[in-house]
Amino acid sequence: MSKTYQPKKRKRKRSHGFLRRKKTSGGRNVIKRRRKKGREKVTV
Repeated sequence: MSKTYQPKKRKRKRSHGFLRRKKTSGGRNVIKRRRKKGREKVTV
């Protein structure tokens, strides 16, 4: 059986990064919630 997770920095940034989150209202809510919770890292 092969490993299913082969990480790529660019893909990770593009799908979960700050700019991608900012684009949608839902994504902005995610950032807001995480800031409110006091997360050290808001996005990837």
